[in-house]
Amino acid sequence: MLAWYAAIVVIGLNLRPLLTSISPLMTTIREATGLSFYGASLLTSLPVVAMGLGAFGTGLLARGLGETRGVALGLTAIAAACAARAFAASGGALMLTAAAAGAGVAAIQALLPAVIKQRFAARVPLAMGLFSASIMGGGGLGASLSPWAARIGGTWHAGLAIWAMPALAALVVWGALNGVLGGARRRRAQRAAHAQAAAGPASAQTQTQTRAASMPVWRKRRAWTLGLHFGLVNGGYTSLVAWLPAYYQQHGASVEASGSLLAAMTAFQAASALLLPLAAAAFTDRRPWLVLGLCAQLVGVLGLAAWPEAAPLLWVAAAGAGLGGTFSVTLVTVLDHCADHRLAARLIAFVQGLGFVIAALAPIVAGRVRDLTGGFTGAWVMLAVSISAMIALTFAFSPRSYGRWLGAHRGVEDGRIAQSRVALDA
Repeated sequence: MLAWYAAIVVIGLNLRPLLTSISPLMTTIREATGLSFYGASLLTSLPVVAMGLGAFGTGLLARGLGETRGVALGLTAIAAACAARAFAASGGALMLTAAAAGAGVAAIQALLPAVIKQRFAARVPLAMGLFSASIMGGGGLGASLSPWAARIGGTWHAGLAIWAMPALAALVVWGALNGVLGGARRRRAQRAAHAQAAAGPASAQTQTQTRAASMPVWRKRRAWTLGLHFGLVNGGYTSLVAWLPAYYQQHGASVEASGSLLAAMTAFQAASALLLPLAAAAFTDRRPWLVLGLCAQLVGVLGLAAWPEAAPLLWVAAAGAGLGGTFSVTLVTVLDHCADHRLAARLIAFVQGLGFVIAALAPIVAGRVRDLTGGFTGAWVMLAVSISAMIALTFAFSPRSYGRWLGAHRGVEDGRIAQSRVALDA
């Protein structure tokens, strides 16, 4: 079990450096490529668009390759895209690598939670907390180490391409883990299949789970609501990742200092992404914890807008803690709706697909506001309004509203959550 936890962490560390490595080097990249603020924002938004659109196709990927090989393919795409940045000489080439890496992240983010749901049924908050914390921690490493790697390598290309190495390392770990344990899992699956065949026709519960796994989640209002919530959460993240260093560079901070602020933000994200779902684990109702995270994010964003130089570390700490905790608890809330891990894969793929498409718009809008106004204050105010809307939307996620499974049988998941809550249509 510890080996699986370690694999989740190693993989999660690779899902954000492709975004955060760009931000502290943005000024240098713009000078070298001639990109405008709007064009530079695409280097952050394009991977997020790819995460969203790619997530919609992960159902086919899972059926064709399975979750394990799908995750491996995602790691391969990230490694290849980051390595290609060593040779990217134009903004267009960087955008291609951004889209390819984002597609790899989409596969992992959609398929790995389904594996977590299946393997850690009684410990989903812990496993998702570790996964989310490692994602945020990887973002912090990307922000803090990329300027250092660029300085050592003598070019900004080195600061971007170095992230191919941990992706390759994660691919080796994942392959070794599944190579060692895969045979045993296949043997257990074969024994279970033989036992089911010997037992005769499938039970009503099995038939219900099979119908659940094939349910078209895009037809459910709750799936769209969860996707909207997830998208607004990540819109705050993508905006801050794209523009926080540039914002403080406008206020006189150096590239290294502004990158350190982004790294500090992601450190608080990582801590909150682990701790907030653990705090919420004993409660069926996740709404108070979601609201707590959103309020922390709101305080941070308002501080950035009104008093940026008064206490920058305090503002990025509050914003980071709110972003990380809300991201993690939102994913746990999505999984709360699903008794079957196959449906969990379909639902979380849809939620992330819709959510990341929404989130991709945020840094573009912020960059456009910067071009028009000469500053980012307007963008932070818009983000504060979005967070306030999320707080209101959170109250829709009452456990009682998880709904009915189209009139299907009721049951209990993890001793607390009714299986009927997979309906999603409340």
